[in-house]
Amino acid sequence: MVTKKLSRVSIAHLPTPLEPLPRLTAQLGGPELWIKRDDQTGLATGGNKARKLEFLVADALDQGADTLITGGAAQSNHARQTAAAAAKLGLACTLVLRGEEPPQMQGNLLLDRLLGVEVVWAGDRSLDVAMAQAAEDLRAAGRRPYVIPYGGSNPIGASGYAAAMEELLVQCAERERTTGVRMNFEHVVFASSSGGTQSGLAVGARALRDVNGSFDGRILGISVDQPAGVLRSMLADLATATAGHLGLGFAFTPEDFDVNDGYLGGGYGVVGDLEREALRTMGRAEGIILDPVYTGRAFGGLLDMIRHGAFRPGERVLFWHTGGTAGLFGYGERAL
Repeated sequence: MVTKKLSRVSIAHLPTPLEPLPRLTAQLGGPELWIKRDDQTGLATGGNKARKLEFLVADALDQGADTLITGGAAQSNHARQTAAAAAKLGLACTLVLRGEEPPQMQGNLLLDRLLGVEVVWAGDRSLDVAMAQAAEDLRAAGRRPYVIPYGGSNPIGASGYAAAMEELLVQCAERERTTGVRMNFEHVVFASSSGGTQSGLAVGARALRDVNGSFDGRILGISVDQPAGVLRSMLADLATATAGHLGLGFAFTPEDFDVNDGYLGGGYGVVGDLEREALRTMGRAEGIILDPVYTGRAFGGLLDMIRHGAFRPGERVLFWHTGGTAGLFGYGERAL
């Protein structure tokens, strides 16, 4: 295993299901569509952050921490899963959330409160500044805080998705063994934002390049908030650092990453027709729920790409569902 030397706690439901999408494939008349269900990882309704937190929380425990600190938007999926991980392992948790407290407690914020965290509102401060202050205040009170960056996207967290690539290859090999049919994906598509998922998958793919059943397809991130150039630079830096963390002797450049920033719409968290159609299409064809910020935007982009002939008929395309379902309930009718 590429991550076998790292400390890890078992808090996610793994491996997550790998499923075909036959009705959607027939409806769209394009490539053969599959889905990887990281919305089923557990930790207060699931999501991709559970994979990262297996390594991040292990590092916190190794350092003797008693409190986890992280930050995000009011409807942060990462914050909600960090809160759940802390509760599961008997740690305290402080969430630093952007802006001011909203008038209604719903969606992820409601779950945060149910999980028993302390919420600090950043106001007009940046998340980094507000998290640093929260950590300083806790140290002054005699606590031992561990700060997890936005999205859990540092080399420790991204290692979770290097392991996820290995998980996918094992699942493909097992399906080949039981069916006798070659199982490969020409494209893997998902929402990309803070970079941990995409950089981790890239590291895993390169680390496993020479093993039987290695992945040599396209790893495509649909950006939900960053211009492609900015995101590619972030990904290259994070992937290189992650490879170093894993003891691997290779580096990445921005050109190593495939990012589509054509679906940014009105900006981060602004739900438009693209996201609404994506939620309806996936739900009504396959009974699978997406979220309006990440998977809704990424799947909406994938739908548009299929309709414009970006994939050849017969190609296999895997949509990696990164979760976020709880955030849907913070949007109400805006998501319909």
